[in-house]
This record gives sequence, structure tokens and C-alpha cells, in this order.
Amino acid sequence: MRTWSINRRARFPLLLMAAAELSIVFSSPFIASLLIFGNVDQIAPNQEYLGFKSLLLAIGVFLSLIAMGLYQSDQRLYFYESVVRIAAALVCATVGLAVIFFALPVVAVGKMVMAVAMGYSAILLVALRYFFYRTIDEHVFRRKILIYGSGKRASSIDDLRRKADRRGFKIVGRIAAPGDKPVESGTARIEHDAPLIEIAKKTGADEILVAMDERRGNLPIRQLLDARLAGVEVIDLLEFIERESGKIRVDLVSPGWLIFSSGFRVSRFRRFCQRTVDLSVSATLLLVAWPAMLLTMLAIKIEEGIRAPVIYRQSRVGEGGLPFSVLKFRSMRTDAEADGEARWATATDDRVTRVGAVLRKFRLDELPQVFNVLSGQMALVGPRPERPEFVDDLKQKIPYYAERHTIKPGVTGWAQVKYAYGASDEDAAEKLHYDLYYVKNQSLLLDIVIILQTVEVVLWGKGAR
Repeated sequence: MRTWSINRRARFPLLLMAAAELSIVFSSPFIASLLIFGNVDQIAPNQEYLGFKSLLLAIGVFLSLIAMGLYQSDQRLYFYESVVRIAAALVCATVGLAVIFFALPVVAVGKMVMAVAMGYSAILLVALRYFFYRTIDEHVFRRKILIYGSGKRASSIDDLRRKADRRGFKIVGRIAAPGDKPVESGTARIEHDAPLIEIAKKTGADEILVAMDERRGNLPIRQLLDARLAGVEVIDLLEFIERESGKIRVDLVSPGWLIFSSGFRVSRFRRFCQRTVDLSVSATLLLVAWPAMLLTMLAIKIEEGIRAPVIYRQSRVGEGGLPFSVLKFRSMRTDAEADGEARWATATDDRVTRVGAVLRKFRLDELPQVFNVLSGQMALVGPRPERPEFVDDLKQKIPYYAERHTIKPGVTGWAQVKYAYGASDEDAAEKLHYDLYYVKNQSLLLDIVIILQTVEVVLWGKGAR
């Protein structure tokens, strides 16, 4: 419950914008009908449940906006890029809704009304985004953070350098804490010569971020409690980074934090919901994608000959550290690892075939993994499975790497939509931060968000290799 509360406050500007955009699209059929006919009686051929039809339209556009990555708090987009993605979202929503209207005419919205509604929505959505980027995103709802600590742990906040990373907060000062070895920072340090509550009021801080190097015997419990009771939020460094960046910093984690923090629990109900979604979505995907899969197999045969294998089986580490064979369309030459040595794929890997390059760019090589999902070896969403050779090495180098295997691996995942393709030990360590975040906070809602944002990864070729 506390995690949800924190995440809700952290993303309030985006939630506000989402509510405004939903309102725009929901009202668009009514506005369109007024503009065309002077009344709302012509919205649809069937006049029943007009509110429901408008809601269906709003949900379709909203899901498309999510799929285009327009509600990612750390998304770095120029304004014109947002315009392009809004246009793409409206096109996708129109196509999807057209299919629904064809299958269920009773929920259909009139063609002319639909066209005007989409045009009206496009204009207002673009205008709202411009207003959001120029005003609200820059100046409103940013929490003022007072950091208690000026040593190594506190300096980790400086890793959040990007404008998008600091969208939700502004640092108003740092207080040198006992036991810290001060590290240079762009934020001026404040001498701890007054109670924390007074410093917080003087700087206008909304939160006190506890980032001490050594808490034992140095934590000002009474002062922090007074600040909390006075309405100033007190937050731990790990919790703060988790909230602002959507990842868990492995280098700051202790075993005690893993044991006592909220999350890291998978109930039977959660497993049931996940499996239900896995089966239904995978079966639907298989029904929709089989023509593309047949064309892919044909393309591989044309390029490499009739005897060339189409499906590539590779050993990967799954739930509980148990190996399984992942299925992929073959995108590399048959002699890619003739020497028997496992290697990371690189950006200009000469082992990738011409057809394989296209498959990898749009993630089509991953389609056969629906059979891994249907068989229960994988889930739709989870940490990407790695090869046993890499896992054995990474477990020795990266703390808590084995914890990503406590759940089923996924076709897509939080790390896949938040981080580029990983091809080194350093990339694996960075992706683990996101994988642990998912293991800790996994839910049906998060799964849906990841699945929708995977559309963005596919369409815009993010991290393809």
C-alpha cells in the first residue's frame, strides 16, 4: 500500500495529464456531433449507451498513447516527437476501434463523427502537451527535497542527471551528517546548526531524504520524527531512487532491506492472474501473427536455402535457475558459434543475416516464444532469460543477480522497455536494477503497462540489435 501511495504522488503530474486527455477524448464525440449536426443525437447509428461508446473511444486512444510511450515519466522527447507519437497513437486507435465497430456494430460511432472527433482530439492533445511541457512539467508539482547526508550514498543522487530523471523533484540543500566523508556536489551544503524541522521550513522542503553513509549511532531519530509529525515526509535513499527512476540500485542494497522492504511477494492470486493473461494474450497473438510467422519462415528459406533451419533453440536459465530451451526465429548464420564460445550480440554483428537484421529490429525473431509461454516455461512479462554461460559468470560479478530467477522469465519486461539492449557485464548490471524493481513491484497493472510500452519498443526500434 505504501509503495502505491509513493508512486502515485511521484507520478501525479502524469496522472493529471492522463485525466485531462481522457476527458478530451471522452468529450470528442459529443463535440463532433454538435459541430456537424448541432446536437448530440447523431453520434452513432444506435443511440443507446452513448456514454459507453464515448468511454470505449477514450480507452482505445488512452491505451494507444501508453503504447507510444507518452506516459513514461522518464521519457525524453522533443515536442515534435510527441506530436508524431500522438498522431501514431490516434491512427492505431482508429484502426483498432474500426475493427471493434465492424465486429460489434451496436457499439459503433458514426464515421463522420469519428473523423471529426479524432481531429478535435488531435488538436487539443497536442495543445495540452505543449502547455504541459512548458509550464506544469517544469514548475508545478516538483517536490522540494532536503538531503540529510553529503557522503558517498548521497552522491548517488547525482547519477540522476537528466532533466527527465529530475522531473519530479528539486534539491533545495544538503546537510552534512555525522560519519560522512563529504563528496563534492553541485548542491550547497547546509550546516546542521538547527533542528531538521527548522531547516526544512526555511528551505521550503517537502521531504527529507535520509542518505547517510553510517546510520549506526548517528541517525537523528527525534528530529526526523518531529519533522514527520509536522507534515514533512521522510524517505530513505533506496526508496527515493526506486520511486524516481523505476529501479533498485544493487550497489546500495543490503540483505536486510531485501528482507524487510515491502514487495517481493507473489501470491497465488497473482500467479493465477498472470497465467490467465499469459494464456489468453499468447493464444490471441498466435492467431493474429501466424501469417507474419509463415512469411518470416519463407524469408529465411529464400535467403539461406530450403534446408536452412528456421527455428533456433538455445538453452536459457528460467525460474528457480532451471534451464529450458527458448525458441526464436534464426537471425544469425548457422555457424555463428561454430567455435562453441558464447558471445554477446553486438551493434554491428556480422553473424546476423539480412533477414535476421529486420527480424531483430522489429523483434519478430521473438514470436516463437509464445510457445514457451503457452507451455509455462516463460511468462509474457518478466526478466529476460540469459544463457547459462553468462549467468554463471554474472552471478559471481554482480550481487543479487540470482534473485532475478525467483520468477518466470518473460518475452518482454521492465528492463526491456526502460533500458537499451544489453551486450556486456555492465549492461547486465544496469538491467538488473530494473529487473529487481519488477520482481519487487510486479502486478497485473504493471504487466499491462509493460505490454503496451513494448509496442513502442517495437515500432520505434528502441535497443534493437
